Amino acid sequence: MENEEIKNEEVKGQEEIALSNNDTNEIRIADDVVAVIAGVAVSEVAGVSEMAGGFAGGITEVLSGKKNLAKGIKVEVGDKDTKIDVNIIVEYGVRIPDVAFEIQNRVKKAVETMTGLKVVEVNVHVQGVNTETREEQENKDDKQQGM
Repeated sequence: MENEEIKNEEVKGQEEIALSNNDTNEIRIADDVVAVIAGVAVSEVAGVSEMAGGFAGGITEVLSGKKNLAKGIKVEVGDKDTKIDVNIIVEYGVRIPDVAFEIQNRVKKAVETMTGLKVVEVNVHVQGVNTETREEQENKDDKQQGM
């Protein structure tokens, strides 16, 4: 008789667990995932020289040897929506409002399509203007790598 009681209790316990799991099913997308999606979208916009990240972002790139796709992106993910801040450096000669508008559109479309989250804000912060030509920058990079 004890075995029957234990089996009944186990079944009841499993039912309760199953019911509670059904009530709490959720998908949570990490801030870093949204940041990478936004970073890739920003990198595709003409006129963006680079992402403006802090000191930590630069160190991460140097140590890992990989490009940090989330550099310069700050994300706040809620239950069903997200807010995104993008920090960029633009190329000299581009029309900044056009670049910012293109970033907002591409980031919103990419994040909403891939995550299902509603993007309520995409704030673009222009941190600087790159005045070096591509050739000057490539020569500078080549010299640094040759060290």
